[in-house]
Amino acid sequence: MNLITRPYRKFLPQQEKIKSLSESNPVFKRIYNEYETMSDELWILESGDTPVTDDFIQSVKQQAGYLEDEIEDWLIEE
Repeated sequence: MNLITRPYRKFLPQQEKIKSLSESNPVFKRIYNEYETMSDELWILESGDTPVTDDFIQSVKQQAGYLEDEIEDWLIEE
């Protein structure tokens, strides 16, 4: 699966801070990369033709939400 790297709208205003944190903190970088991957996969699941259960999509959304919260905490702290 070829995922597209792009700045996510939710964090678009903080891209400079995200870049700086990604360069200086490997834990933040891993969390942000995981969020990007999950967001891409969620978009593919929701817009694709492959049947997926609502429970599975809700689970992925919940996991992405946890990652969003963690990213927001990092951005607030810096």
